[in-house]
Amino acid sequence: MDADFSHHPKFLPRMIEKQKESDYDIVTGTRYAGSGGVYGWDLKRKLISRGANLFADTVLRPGVSDLTGSFRLYKREVLEKAIASTKGKGYSFQMELMVRAKGMGYSIAEVPISFVDRVYGESKLGQEEIVEYVKGVMTLWLNV
Repeated sequence: MDADFSHHPKFLPRMIEKQKESDYDIVTGTRYAGSGGVYGWDLKRKLISRGANLFADTVLRPGVSDLTGSFRLYKREVLEKAIASTKGKGYSFQMELMVRAKGMGYSIAEVPISFVDRVYGESKLGQEEIVEYVKGVMTLWLNV
């Protein structure tokens, strides 16, 4: 969950409810399914995010619609095991954590969320992060 409230805590009760429905190991908020959405981004930023998810979905088949999102609810033991095998940094870390957890057989559910761009501060997304993301996807494809 982003600390600047671009991931609004109002979605937490829905995520907790979803987890309890079938004792899911991970519940992830998705901007790209159901009533989910993104607000405050320009077209370029939306295309980059959608493109990153399409690329990762095509290469890795993670079984989630929003692999680049970070608003997630993990069971503690699941997070501890998955994070112990995760090597990535930055944006690829979020993706790798989910892909490794899925590879370990953990169950994952999604809850639609609205993401509102931050009011204060700036995104860390730049050309260097995009290159690292692509490298991260290809590394995961080779190793997981």
